[in-house]
Amino acid sequence: MHSPHPSLLPLSTPNRNLVRLTIVRGISWTGFLAGLIIGVEGLGFSLNVPAVITVILLMGLINVATWWRLSRPRDVSHQEYLVHLLIDIFGLTLLFHLTGGPTNPFINYYLIPVTIAAATLPWRHAWIIASTSLLAYSLLMFFYHPVPQLGMSHAGSTLNLHTLGMWLNFTLSAGLVTFFVYKMAGALRAKEQTLSHTREASLRNEQVLAVATQAAGTAHELGTPLSTMAVLLSEMRQDAAENTQLTGDIDLLRCQVDTCKSHLQRLVEVADRRHMTAADTRDARQWLSDIVQRWLVLRPDVSHQLDMLSTSDPSGDDIDDTPWISVDATLDQALTNLLNNAADANPDSIAVYLNWNHTEVVIDIRDHGPGVPLEIADQLGETFVSTKSKGMGIGLFLTHATINRLGGGVSLYNHPEGGTLTEVVLPRRNPSN
Repeated sequence: MHSPHPSLLPLSTPNRNLVRLTIVRGISWTGFLAGLIIGVEGLGFSLNVPAVITVILLMGLINVATWWRLSRPRDVSHQEYLVHLLIDIFGLTLLFHLTGGPTNPFINYYLIPVTIAAATLPWRHAWIIASTSLLAYSLLMFFYHPVPQLGMSHAGSTLNLHTLGMWLNFTLSAGLVTFFVYKMAGALRAKEQTLSHTREASLRNEQVLAVATQAAGTAHELGTPLSTMAVLLSEMRQDAAENTQLTGDIDLLRCQVDTCKSHLQRLVEVADRRHMTAADTRDARQWLSDIVQRWLVLRPDVSHQLDMLSTSDPSGDDIDDTPWISVDATLDQALTNLLNNAADANPDSIAVYLNWNHTEVVIDIRDHGPGVPLEIADQLGETFVSTKSKGMGIGLFLTHATINRLGGGVSLYNHPEGGTLTEVVLPRRNPSN
């Protein structure tokens, strides 16, 4: 019984290239068969017809087997594609050996696999095909079955200038095709990759703008309920003045409300472009310490460790050991988001490390939570993907966008001993700039 859904050809680039090669091979060897019939029946060529037919049938069977292989759900590697091109060169060599060698007017067909390899394969593989084709052509200069009707001398006689010139032309053409086609194909691939990154950056910027616009509106809307909560908490504290435990809880709530109001006020301020035109240059040690202290007010349930250690400069130069970095309000929020993610994973024993060298400042945040699922690790920060069951991924997305804008980067790893290691890399600045 046949499946109602026929298997589709894989759509990866190497698979598509092998599909094209199979089509080219089918057309070419059908043409060779037609040329054989015309040469033998129409022009009276003296050929070893059974041997030539055998070579053509062999290549036809290889083409059928290739179509069958393409129906399998397995990607084609560069090595496999290289083998197919080598098989084509071997088949061409057998055919030309039986049909006049270098005197065969189709001998320059060797340039076809050379061109295909230069356009689709890595540098080393392309030169393997070019070298193999040149070697095959060179051997055919001395070992072939002559065809008297082509009007050339026997293989045992001295090479004539026409045959030698064809060989030199092929050598030069193969080298130029391999070099220039490979370079042009590489330039096109690089341009396509650049355009892809540009499109992704444009989409990310649009998403950031949409989130920022929504955040600004939300900041204004939340001001009123927070003010109401602050007034009610003040009245509740007066009513519970004799209950020490309740008073402490109310004071903690009031502190949290004041912190929220402070963050909202700063959010409204940085929404004005005049506050974002230039970042401040600060000592990373003092800046990180301030961030952690403000974060602990928001997360009193956290136990943490903060270590700061300079990494020796590999150049050996005497430099200012102060790790200066460019910071603004958005970077403060970005690092707070990462600290909150660590606390949400496991609030116990969160370790924060600050290291720096001659060119960059590195902040490592280690938690002991469940780690990052491998299926979403590569997508974190690129779109709204969250590591939390009820999260939307906006925090990580904005964190990546903020740190990338400042010339840095964020990476998340599963620590060998369990938990997640978040690495923030920021460029080190010169305080005079």
